[in-house]
Amino acid sequence: MRAIFKNDWATILNEEMEQPYYKQLRAFLAEQYRHKTIYPSMHDIFNALHYTSYEDTRVVILGQDPYHGSGQAHGFSFSVQPGVKSPPSLQNIFKELKEDLGCPVPDHGYLLPWAKQGVLLLNNVLTVEAGLAASHQGNGWERFTDAVIAALNERERPIVFILWGKHAQEKASSIDLDRHCIITSPHPSPFAAHRGFFGSRPFSRTNAFLRRIGSPEIDWCIPALASLEAAADSSQ
Repeated sequence: MRAIFKNDWATILNEEMEQPYYKQLRAFLAEQYRHKTIYPSMHDIFNALHYTSYEDTRVVILGQDPYHGSGQAHGFSFSVQPGVKSPPSLQNIFKELKEDLGCPVPDHGYLLPWAKQGVLLLNNVLTVEAGLAASHQGNGWERFTDAVIAALNERERPIVFILWGKHAQEKASSIDLDRHCIITSPHPSPFAAHRGFFGSRPFSRTNAFLRRIGSPEIDWCIPALASLEAAADSSQ
């Protein structure tokens, strides 16, 4: 469960991962993975940080904890692996994306194209027991992701923080609004989306802020799965 970051997160987080609370978290996770079904795979826990470096982060989308269904979670908030049906929250994100920017609803829920553009798809808690939502809350992950947000907050170049729902918005108090941009709304889940997530236009608002600070916009439109697979094949 020790992450070996191949980018600048290593120098930022390696000291954090030597803290006593994190060592306790590692021991807890080792026991959990040994005796239970835990998502995501232990090799995918830190994918958000592996694929989006500290320096390249332009946007943070903060989720709660990973999906707890089989084959869904793979280390990116709200994303699912190719070939897995998009869960209701992700379907609602795509609906809002279409209304906001006119992007076609993709035929998959794999958000890697966002991560590669500097969208850090971070969950507040990075693991979960199969079938038991929020089962790993309160075991140390919140402190670890607090450290990630604190490090990003210290960065001079501004970042957009997209905080959907109460749990994500609890992180807002540690973000400097004089430098960064925070976009909040209810969570995109079916239970909350109609209370203000729909119509919140987070994607166009993010790009408007990025334009103002002279940063490239995010291309939020997600290519079809066949296009992603063809691009992956050509790069091998």
